[in-house]
Amino acid sequence: MRNTALITGSSNGIGYELAGIHALKGGDLVLVARNRHKLEKLKMDLEKKHHVNVYIIVKDLSVPGAAREVFDEVKIHRIVIEYLVNNAGFGDSGFFAESDWSKQEQMINLNILSMSHLTWLFLPDMISRKRGKIMNVASTVAFVPGPTMAVYYATKAFVLSFSQAIDNEVRDHGITVTSLCPGPTRNGFREAASLKDSWTFENRNIPDAREVAEYGYYSMISGKTVAIHGLKNKIIAHSARIIPGAIAVKAARKFQERKY
Repeated sequence: MRNTALITGSSNGIGYELAGIHALKGGDLVLVARNRHKLEKLKMDLEKKHHVNVYIIVKDLSVPGAAREVFDEVKIHRIVIEYLVNNAGFGDSGFFAESDWSKQEQMINLNILSMSHLTWLFLPDMISRKRGKIMNVASTVAFVPGPTMAVYYATKAFVLSFSQAIDNEVRDHGITVTSLCPGPTRNGFREAASLKDSWTFENRNIPDAREVAEYGYYSMISGKTVAIHGLKNKIIAHSARIIPGAIAVKAARKFQERKY
């Protein structure tokens, strides 16, 4: 396989679009997600349309040990990963004290532990080759605490901080780490996180997953460290860094809460 990208969460949304963009550029793919049917269909479509090689791994990365299983399968098949895209993740809304702990734990496992473990597993080979690119999908919510989505916001803050730190560590080895920070996106997240009535998605010109994926992909290729999609999102993210913390938290809750 040549110029291979491993993309997690590739059966839907941004991950799905990233797979199509990479295939369009002539790159091979390792696609990881839970839904075998969607992965097999995507594999068939991409191989037929772009004449690339696509290897699929059906795996739930919220399960402890799954990241190691993905890595081991890639190594067994002697696939060299040039690009690692940690896109898989999910959110949930509601007051933390009233939440389902098992869902919060799965979110932490997927959004933080799996992303960190895959990065740790694939980095040594990239360092030895002195080339490679990693993109971790964070969010504009990474810049502020998020009442009613406390764990999700915190996981994305981790992704952003972690990615910036690792980028600093490995850039001298010819490797870059990009943290993609999209805002609200038409990709199914709204429904999955029970946000269909949230102010966050009201009265907004929300981009689709393809637009965000293209921005993220080319940001990764160019070696950008923090890639915030959209002018409004850039303004919001930078404002969150300078306004008082208490005000930022109150504003985040207002935008996040459901309408009654």
